[in-house]
Parts: sequence; C-alpha cells; structure tokens
Amino acid sequence: MKRMQDKVVVVTGAARGIGEAIARRCAEEGAKVALWDLRQQDADAAAAAIAADTGAETLAQAVDVASAAAVNAAAAAVLARFGRIDGLVNNAGIVADAQLKKMTEEQWDRVIGINLKGVYNCTRAFVDAFLAQGSGSIVNISSVVGVYGNFGQTNYAAAKAGVIGMAKSWAKELGRKNIRANAICPGFIATPILGDMPKEVLDALINEVPMKRMGQPKEIAASVAFLLSDDASYVNGAVLEVAGGLTI
Repeated sequence: MKRMQDKVVVVTGAARGIGEAIARRCAEEGAKVALWDLRQQDADAAAAAIAADTGAETLAQAVDVASAAAVNAAAAAVLARFGRIDGLVNNAGIVADAQLKKMTEEQWDRVIGINLKGVYNCTRAFVDAFLAQGSGSIVNISSVVGVYGNFGQTNYAAAKAGVIGMAKSWAKELGRKNIRANAICPGFIATPILGDMPKEVLDALINEVPMKRMGQPKEIAASVAFLLSDDASYVNGAVLEVAGGLTI
C-alpha cells in the first residue's frame, strides 16, 4: 500500500519546479492530485505528464491564488470532483527583488498578494472541509529567507516569514481536530526561478552551502510527502529547513 493511497492533495504553483515535483511525488505515493497554476495550459501539461507517468488521477486548474474568488471556486471544484481534501501544499510564489530604497509599492503588493495572502486564501477555502473530516495536513513552502532575511528581498522575506507564522498558528488552532500544519524552508534549489542568475553568482551561492551543491526539487518533494503522510502523524507546527546546511 502506498502511503498516500487515495488521498486527495492540492498543490499550488504546481506546473513546474518545486510544485511540479511535489505533485509528482504525491501521485507516485498514490494520491489524487489537483494541480493549481496561473495558466491553464501550464497546469494541463504538468497534470497530463504526471498522470501518464504514474497512472494517478489528476485535475488541472488555472487559479490566481491572490484572488479569493478564484480560489474559492477552484476549491469548490476540487471538493465536487473528489469529495474530500487530505493535503494542501501552499507552494505558489514569485519574486520581485529590490533594495528597500528602490522597492515599489507594486513590487511589494504583488509578492505579498501571492506569497502571503495566497496562502491565507487557499487554506481558508479548505478549512471547513478539513474540519468536517476531522483530518488533514497543510504544508506551507517558506524559505530560509523567511527565517534569516536576505539582501534585496524585503517583500519576499516578509511573506515567507508570514507563512511560518500562519503554519504555527494553524497548528495550535487546528491540531485538536487532527489537522496538522507545518512549514518547509528550502535553501538554494535548482529551479527555473534561478535561471537568470549569472554562473558566477550561482557558484558563489553554492560555495556557501556545506554540501557544495544546490538542492533538487525532488528533495523538497520528499520532505513534503513525509509531512503529508501518516508517517508524520505527530509532527505539527514544525519548521523544517531543507537547505544542505546553508544556515549552520
């Protein structure tokens, strides 16, 4: 028996990178997976590939997580299709970096809207279903930046710190109902978000990591799969750094 057999998992920002790897790992573990992403064609492509490779049932949805109305409609469609929700992975996120003195209100609002408000919107949309079932697992994808800050990332650091606070708050509120909430803080992970960085910059970043390499999306996915599964049945309110020792 696979450890997420017939469970229903929603993954936001699921079309590529860490989100796609999480959706794929959940499917491999036996889950039915709803993949949310901003563009329908991107979600369709990822869902089709995962279904073909794993045989899992998938649902592709175009969702702007910053819009409560869009999230609520998508959540209703998931519940109508599958009848339940067992896991929610709040992964969708963007960057819009600038030093504080140059950061615009638009840059602040975009990052906070997706990376912070989006996590609230998605979890709020499913909390009644979780409570009605008396079970569930929520995993917020934060970042080491949310714990330690980073130059030029006031907006991103604020949002990623915020989703840790949300996870801890939900762990206290919902734990008594057998609903767990945890956060994962990735370090430098080889994803498209780093694609525009010059090689010398990437090499400098890697040199800061004791393991002397970047992480892979599948390594984040493995940690998420653990937290979603019953193997983590007593893990609640945890913040797990998956960063190769970067913060030591």
